[in-house]
Amino acid sequence: MPNSLPYPGAPAASEGRSVLAIPAFRKLWNSMAISSFGDWLGLLATTAMAQELSNGDYSTANFAIAGVFIVRLLPAVILGPIAGVIADRFDRRRLMIFCDIFRFGLYLSIPIVGNYFWLYMATILVECFTLFWSPAKEATVPNMVPKNKLESANQVSLLAAYGTAPIAAIVFALLALVSNGLTSFLPENYSSTADLALYIDAFSFLYTAYIVYKLREIPKGAASKAAATENIGKSLFQGFKFVSGSKVIRGLIIGMLGAFFAAGAVIGLARTFVGDLNAGDAAYGILFGAVFAGLAIGISFGPKVFSQFSRRRIFGAALIISSSFLILLALVTNLVLAILVTIFLGAFAGVSWVSGFTMLGLEVADEVRGRTFAFVQSLIRISLILVLAIAPIVAAAIGRHTFKFSAFEVTYNGAAFTMLAAGIIGVVVGVISYRTMRDRPTISLWSDVLSASRGELGGITSKNHSGLFISFEGGEGSGKSTQTQLLKEYLESSGEKVLLTREPGGTPLGKKLRDILLDNKTGNISPRAEALLYAADRANHVHSLIQPALAKGEVVITDRYLDSSIAYQGAGRILQPAEVARISRWATENLAPTLTIIMDIPAEVGLARLQSRDRLEAEPLAFHERIRQEFLNIANSDPDRYLVVDATQAKELIHEEIVERVSKLAKLKINQTEQKRFRK
Repeated sequence: MPNSLPYPGAPAASEGRSVLAIPAFRKLWNSMAISSFGDWLGLLATTAMAQELSNGDYSTANFAIAGVFIVRLLPAVILGPIAGVIADRFDRRRLMIFCDIFRFGLYLSIPIVGNYFWLYMATILVECFTLFWSPAKEATVPNMVPKNKLESANQVSLLAAYGTAPIAAIVFALLALVSNGLTSFLPENYSSTADLALYIDAFSFLYTAYIVYKLREIPKGAASKAAATENIGKSLFQGFKFVSGSKVIRGLIIGMLGAFFAAGAVIGLARTFVGDLNAGDAAYGILFGAVFAGLAIGISFGPKVFSQFSRRRIFGAALIISSSFLILLALVTNLVLAILVTIFLGAFAGVSWVSGFTMLGLEVADEVRGRTFAFVQSLIRISLILVLAIAPIVAAAIGRHTFKFSAFEVTYNGAAFTMLAAGIIGVVVGVISYRTMRDRPTISLWSDVLSASRGELGGITSKNHSGLFISFEGGEGSGKSTQTQLLKEYLESSGEKVLLTREPGGTPLGKKLRDILLDNKTGNISPRAEALLYAADRANHVHSLIQPALAKGEVVITDRYLDSSIAYQGAGRILQPAEVARISRWATENLAPTLTIIMDIPAEVGLARLQSRDRLEAEPLAFHERIRQEFLNIANSDPDRYLVVDATQAKELIHEEIVERVSKLAKLKINQTEQKRFRK
């Protein structure tokens, strides 16, 4: 869920069409989509058959459905970490054909045999073959598309994986409507909704085997010779070690598990839940599809709708809202209302999911990102097994309960009680995650909502770039220029390419504006005109210098940025800081620094260091005290993005403190030996 990592939603239409215009990849994508459709339809059919075989016994049905989920996910937990390594030793095309043919035969046999033992055994075998099919497919994609289109290829692959779930649900619901009519000329034991779905599912895999057989562009031979030597256990352990050492990542993973917990509770209990609402297989298909339709909506539109909000903040908030809808779903006794609530539940779970995976890509350093994702994926699988297995068992143990009131009575079942408990747990997890992320702790969420409605929150999230952006702020005489130069020299000695600039004056236009703004001969300028001149310099500075350097992956260090306008023209000139911030955010297209270093120094101490004073430096002491206080207020609003340094210390101590903080930034690849050498 999942800014270097793309949102795993649908790609832009033009990009999707571009990558699907490649004939070989289009054929492979068709096989992915049909295979995913078969997987989802198979899940619906096997859970429905598990309930059919219970002969109407509520507890047996819940236990049987729990068993289906366990056997579907258990192979991934046991074989998942090593299946890819083993699969990489075989010819990918032959392996995919082999797996699809066996999945065809296994799904075809389930309705023919028609008992619990073979239902579970066949499901386990299907999942084992899927574990080998998937890495072969993943290894094939980069051979089908150019490197510059690989991101789009991955996005449309995710669309094939998750976008087919609602389609499978619709097909299952339609099969439920026609199955009764088929009993007139087919044996009843072989014409149920589950049976028909399993037959279609089986032949979908036979068709994908044919597609791959015709796909001669897949390279022959093993996918990776190096895979056999990969130490999976070590990678997973290192992933756990990294996760446990990062407070932000811990909050992320707690929240992501909570999102899967809420959605998993609905999926695991959906079949018995709709049965308790006196509905059948058609309603089950619709409710199942509603979960994934909501997820698709959240993944596709969430990043756009909530673009102004901090991802850390919206992540926890979305999880709390999603779990609240789960509580509401548990209390609903009307099927139509339940479906509507489920869509909203899925949508906010999707927002949380996509925000979480995106932040994982942003917060985790490149060299440990793979093992961290491997650890997270394994943890998610284990958690899903627990919730999908335990939820139906708990529901079966609770059973049905009727509550009588003076004028009416209401019956709630074990599924409803279990979803209620899962929703409460989800809310608690969401609150813990929200607080753990420590995003803007002094600013309330409601305040952010109001600011977003006025368009004043846009500076919190910014455009994607592969570089690192560091800004220095502070009052006059704080030593910013000295520290920016020292940091530039240190980063360059560590192998980084660094651009050092300043505001105003970083560009030819900026130098002219600097003369106007700081020359004592300029005289009085109205506060609003002054703010606009600084914004004009900043807009040109970002467009012509900063953004191009960041796009090339460089480190940009700037002596002053938009926080200076908020402090000087906002607090100093007594304008509204929010208005000044909004102007600068518009001018910079919401480009925010990765880290802002505040050089804090008492105003009288800093001014005493100056040998001469320009137009702003010559302002009264009260003006500079207001500026200092505003810088501290800004830093307190988001401690994770700001570093406040005592600028009265020796410059060597200040430099060491700055280097220690900068070295922790995820996008920075400073050699550890170099860090030790510096500290010595």
